[in-house]
Amino acid sequence: MKLGVYSLKKVLFQGDARSVNCNTRSGEITILDHHEPLISILEKGTMTIVDGQGEKHYIPVNSGFLEIDSGSQAKILVEEIK
Repeated sequence: MKLGVYSLKKVLFQGDARSVNCNTRSGEITILDHHEPLISILEKGTMTIVDGQGEKHYIPVNSGFLEIDSGSQAKILVEEIK
């Protein structure tokens, strides 16, 4: 899937991802390619992204929201933990 993770100040991740694991108000979720369209609010925790080469990236999140569209694209806006 194409993934973009942004804070108000910078791009935290942009590119191909195999999976994204994050905490939402409904609980912990894992987003894979071809996920159902979804809009959700993020809760405090550490987001784990597995990129196209299998490398893991960790982003500490205080809050935010995510949007997944029907075209396997995900956009995530976060407030990072300082």
